[in-house]
Amino acid sequence: MKKSCKTILLLTLIASFSSCNDLSKKVEGKLNDLNAKAEHLDSLVNSELDKVKALDSLIDLKGNKINEFDSLVNKTSSKIDSIVNEKIKSLKKSIK
Repeated sequence: MKKSCKTILLLTLIASFSSCNDLSKKVEGKLNDLNAKAEHLDSLVNSELDKVKALDSLIDLKGNKINEFDSLVNKTSSKIDSIVNEKIKSLKKSIK
């Protein structure tokens, strides 16, 4: 009877360890899947951030071009105003 109890106990322990080993393998597999998904998500986020940075850089570049164009328009407008004012003064003098 003692021998059969020891045998049953030993078989139970072996089955428990085997079950724990299988469970450990399943958990490890799930963790590996989760890690792979996290790496993929990280890659996607980095890709989108690169797109945002490129778009931000493009916006800055276009903003600088707009500022240069605005400055050029202001200078040209100022020159035209100056020429027009001189012509008006000249016309006023010739009218007197």
